[in-house]
Amino acid sequence: MASTRLKETKDGKKYYEIRVRMGRDKAELSSRWYVPEGWSQKAIDRELAKVSAEYERQCKAGEVKTKKQVRAEQEQKALEDAKIPTLKTFAETVFLPYLAENKSEHCRSAYKGVLEKHIYPALGSMKLRDITEDEITELLALKQREGLKAASCKKYHTILCSLFKMAKAQKKISRNPMLEVERPRPTKAEGKDSTIKAFTKAEAIRILECANKEPLQWKTLTYLLLLTGCRKGEALGLKWNCVNFKTGTLLLCNNLCYTPAKGVYEDTLKNGKSREIPCPQIVMDLLAELRESRRSNVITLDKTGGYVFTQEGTSEHMHPDSPTWYFRKFGDRYGIKDLHPHKLRHTFASIAIKNGEDVASVAAVLGHSSPNVTMNFYVSAYEEGKRHASDTVSNALAVNE
Repeated sequence: MASTRLKETKDGKKYYEIRVRMGRDKAELSSRWYVPEGWSQKAIDRELAKVSAEYERQCKAGEVKTKKQVRAEQEQKALEDAKIPTLKTFAETVFLPYLAENKSEHCRSAYKGVLEKHIYPALGSMKLRDITEDEITELLALKQREGLKAASCKKYHTILCSLFKMAKAQKKISRNPMLEVERPRPTKAEGKDSTIKAFTKAEAIRILECANKEPLQWKTLTYLLLLTGCRKGEALGLKWNCVNFKTGTLLLCNNLCYTPAKGVYEDTLKNGKSREIPCPQIVMDLLAELRESRRSNVITLDKTGGYVFTQEGTSEHMHPDSPTWYFRKFGDRYGIKDLHPHKLRHTFASIAIKNGEDVASVAAVLGHSSPNVTMNFYVSAYEEGKRHASDTVSNALAVNE
């Protein structure tokens, strides 16, 4: 039976210590019941009997733990917690090293940048298992409220999906919170202007006219990007032995990239496959002129290679960021807003599709994995291209006369 004993704290507050002996060689369990103010002794004795009986029942039922048991459980929990990494620890020791082995350096660097700038500050110090879908949803919503576009937030969503999927596969977490997190959607403001940014035909013509006033190398690069739709890195990775002046084609097989950690390096194309594309005669003529200008310069052309676009006065490849800086100044000089290399690629695709070129051919030139990718990117131009195709057939058959 439980024993009780009246005691008093240092500040004069009275309480009863309830003790239950669990048997020989077993620890004695104890609890406190503080006496309510103003109670009569009869009321105290009656309530104390109830409390003591209940406490004794709990002890015998194993519902009360000794201090030793509590400490042991706390220590065990601490050990288990130590096995569950924080989001940042898992990303740095498992996720990013995996990307380094299985993805391009550019992809790994981009993921690392997003993690460090946007995800670590909010979730990095939290244990993976403690992160909920509500916290992730709030983070993505916060980024959109701060002005980040839905396309960027979708990338963050993709990164977190990959990270938590890997954590679940390695049994670092019991459930993947990303399964309940919706992909960010464009805001109303974004929805009004959700099409791919591209220059109009008239704007593209003016860009080429302005490029005629620029140095030969930059003029050639401008024409190449706008009239072939190749990526900036593909153009900068182009070597002279991949320029076929007889057939008027370019073999794109190198992608010049830059990351802060690795510097400038050469990589495969985005989809891992080389591709040969036709090159308009005007671009081939500019390339021939550029090559000839190098012969009378200090640069020695290597027939087995040598970069087409180089640093001024040298045979060293151009820095991958140089075209971005150049086109920004180019746009300022001629009053052309939002001029950057990738927009020239979008312009090529948009004009080609709007003028009736079949999507499969455009996809092949752009290096997309399938025509569906091209259609998803340029859905507006695709719809306009379909209308153009219908009108072309109607006009050819004189239906509209």
